[in-house]
Amino acid sequence: MTRPDLLARLDAARGEREQAGLLRRARVCDVLPDGRRRVGDRVLVDFCGNDYLGLAAHPDVVSALIRAASTEGVGSGAAHLVSGHRGAHAALEEELADWTGRERALLFSTGVMANLGALQALLGAGASPARHKALCVQDRLNHASLIDGAMLAGAELRRYPHADAAGAARQLDARPDLPALVATDGVFSMDGDVAPLRDIAAVCRHRGAMLYVDDAHGLGVRGPGGAGSVAAAGLGTRDVPILMGTLGKAVGCAGAFLAGDARWIEGIVQFARTHVYTTAMPAALAAATQTAVRLVRTDPEGRRERLAANIARFRVGAAQLGLPLTTSATAIQPLPMSSPVTAVAAARALEAAGFLVVAIRPPTVPPQGSRLRITLSAAHTAAHIDALLDALARLPRPAEGAVV
Repeated sequence: MTRPDLLARLDAARGEREQAGLLRRARVCDVLPDGRRRVGDRVLVDFCGNDYLGLAAHPDVVSALIRAASTEGVGSGAAHLVSGHRGAHAALEEELADWTGRERALLFSTGVMANLGALQALLGAGASPARHKALCVQDRLNHASLIDGAMLAGAELRRYPHADAAGAARQLDARPDLPALVATDGVFSMDGDVAPLRDIAAVCRHRGAMLYVDDAHGLGVRGPGGAGSVAAAGLGTRDVPILMGTLGKAVGCAGAFLAGDARWIEGIVQFARTHVYTTAMPAALAAATQTAVRLVRTDPEGRRERLAANIARFRVGAAQLGLPLTTSATAIQPLPMSSPVTAVAAARALEAAGFLVVAIRPPTVPPQGSRLRITLSAAHTAAHIDALLDALARLPRPAEGAVV
């Protein structure tokens, strides 16, 4: 008997993806001032990144990184629970807990690792053949790491229609015998819309389920002081015991954290393998991130206001052009495309016009969900936005042989 070959299977799967127009490749995008990127021999204005407040190159943040690196070095050298947890990490965790109004915060290297570790700990800790497994109910458009976290934890995973609190209730009611967690994005990364958090919190409260919110794209830009979607909805720790936020989007740095009451966080410390078994983020990065968080909280330069003005300007201009944007009121502005091929063609046309806008295709989005995911930043000028709108206006329309 000849054992099937894994490489041949991988090559075949890659070939199928390429034939369907779904192959993805990384390109070198060197950073230039004012939200621009050098891609090959072209200078493009970046309209697809997540640096929503334009803080990644803020001089105060850069200076904090350099100062801390001069004393702390570059790598932390060990996991947090070994010898890698430094004063800068502890100070950042305290800042994040205070910002989000929670007792304690816990750092992770990425948002993916935070979600995988949290759901593994919350859904899988203490599970055994003698005990019931847990139920995890999730929005159908949740980030992939939330779905993967539930599956890795061995939970019973049930999905509800997008942003449908009644659908979440039906899924909880189907398994009242299991301990349950409902997980949702705060702002959905590919659609830009906001979860109905108050409605979902009420569903969880009435059914004894825990609510977990991944606010990667809401933290820093929504709520008082940029504290995020949970704060914007007027909810607290009793409604949302665990909040996940990332530090590489509006905060402009890298990494992620969980925040909640100390009892919840201590349990996650013990059982989240992605925290226990990975090297801590560099202490210099933690110091720079604390500086960035303080800039977000105080917003002395009015960056959130500038971002809101840029979103409004883009949406008004798109409406005047008749572009079929979705109903997002956030920095994420998806423009639906008729197919993966037309999405790629539109992205190439925009690149030729001087703009970096990546085509988003399945499996990142549903089979018929190809789109241009246009993201706005406080770093964009009115001239940048108007020029992008002019370029979008020149894309072929369906009657002309269809791009949109």
